[in-house]
Amino acid sequence: MSFASAAGPAMDGGLPPTPPNLADAATRERLTPAAVDGIVRLSEIWRLTSAEICALLGGVSERTWFRMKKGEWPGALSQDTLTRVSALIGVFKGLRLLFSEPLSDEWVRLPNKGPLYGGRRPLDAMIEGGIPKMLEVRRYIDALRGGL
Repeated sequence: MSFASAAGPAMDGGLPPTPPNLADAATRERLTPAAVDGIVRLSEIWRLTSAEICALLGGVSERTWFRMKKGEWPGALSQDTLTRVSALIGVFKGLRLLFSEPLSDEWVRLPNKGPLYGGRRPLDAMIEGGIPKMLEVRRYIDALRGGL
């Protein structure tokens, strides 16, 4: 389930749905299972280490991450973490639309000479830059595919 579909259907016949209010605890609780499922799958596809995924999620402990992977974590993700998950899923989706496999799944792990990355892997840039860099990478991917 995407965050857009979790927010509800478009109310104005074709206009995008209103984004969910991630400041609302009930909304975060409702979105958490889909977000955890999505990020677990993404971590497998991108072959992320536990240290990498914990850093991407904003400092989630490895113990919590392992419980999430097992489906044994009863918590709700924070607004910050849900934003990170949304950005990462957006990068994944954009890469899948832009490139064929396996490049779409390897792209984040490959050194990139683009101005956003300076020869580093996009993965490292997103870990170091947090949410702002994740959103910048997402916009970059969308622009490459002509979405912006």
